[in-house]
Amino acid sequence: MSTLHVLSHSPFGDDRLTSCLRVIGANDALLLSGDAVYALQPGTAPFSALNTRGLTLFVLAEDVQARSIATPDWAKAIDYPAFVDLSIHYDKVNSWL
Repeated sequence: MSTLHVLSHSPFGDDRLTSCLRVIGANDALLLSGDAVYALQPGTAPFSALNTRGLTLFVLAEDVQARSIATPDWAKAIDYPAFVDLSIHYDKVNSWL
């Protein structure tokens, strides 16, 4: 069963990203939204953790643009309609509240 994991909290305020990365499966994907996109700041521990995992990573384009963060080549920026499509594509959606 595939899962779309959705994170919206900054990786510098708690350990939701670390917990997510411990349980994410090979058929799963991760979507960063809101302050979670700060994980894409080069040179940080969250950036390194995401980069070395080789997982399927999506980011909401609106949120990286609002925070002036570049989307790395190994992540795909999407809009809200694409987010809805992803929610339908995966068997379940897990929001890390």
